[in-house]
Amino acid sequence: MGEGIQPADLGFFSVLASAGSLSAAARELGITTPAVSRHLAQMEARLGVGLVNRTTRRMGLTPEGELYLEHARRILGEIQDLGELLGAAKSSPQGLLRVNATLGFGRTQIAPLISRFVRQHPGVDVQLQLSVNPPPLTDDAFDVCIRFGAPPDARVIARHIAPNRRLLCASPAYLKQHGTPRTPDDLQRHNCLWITSLPALRRWPFDTADGIRVVHIGGNVVANNAETVLQLAVAGVGITRLADVIVGEALRRGALIPILTDWHHVEPVPLFVTYPSGRHLAPKVRVMVDFLVEEFGRAPWRV
Repeated sequence: MGEGIQPADLGFFSVLASAGSLSAAARELGITTPAVSRHLAQMEARLGVGLVNRTTRRMGLTPEGELYLEHARRILGEIQDLGELLGAAKSSPQGLLRVNATLGFGRTQIAPLISRFVRQHPGVDVQLQLSVNPPPLTDDAFDVCIRFGAPPDARVIARHIAPNRRLLCASPAYLKQHGTPRTPDDLQRHNCLWITSLPALRRWPFDTADGIRVVHIGGNVVANNAETVLQLAVAGVGITRLADVIVGEALRRGALIPILTDWHHVEPVPLFVTYPSGRHLAPKVRVMVDFLVEEFGRAPWRV
């Protein structure tokens, strides 16, 4: 490390940045707020740059502080991974595992799995963060990220979890009242549900012998996330087209029925779990990745 950087500074600054204020960091570290302020001032004096912009109400990192934090988190993560690889964690995964997923999918699909995971691996402490706007896959703040679509960045490794097939389905009550579509064109005479935040999902493609056939659907109720659209479909409002990992449970219990199963739907982007490529695969990361692949791979609705 450089002459101005002390090993103890890395953990201190990581806690300070996460806490968001000097007083919150003091509570986290078990010291006084003046002590936190002095430690930060000493760090900045040794480095010769400001790391934090402080006001009476809030604290923000300078560009130099952002750079320091990025490297500090990476170094701390590598130290923790090294300890796991050299110690007992090699056979028994342990330590903090930071997992990120999108908000709706994470709440309905990932969160229920976490309880089973921690029962299987009691030495691992899982910190699950769900994001409306997920951070970049290269963000060192997370050990594992769960995403739809293969990552465009070569600095991360992606392992396929599920094919994420789109399924057309509706409730038994809706089909009883309005009839079951026999061809894709029949959808134009039905109430269809889609996600307003993804306008492309209003165009439902089918792979036919004559090429891709796109049906433009319409309906009188829309929602801004897949989970709400699912609830509307179960309630009998209309027909929807959602990923099997989202509608699978409703299909299993008969709340929804798949339709137009003889027509081949164009495959959407698959579901992946990603982790940084520049570090050893820590046991805690390995068991989480294997767990997700197994859980989604054996889903009862998937053929």
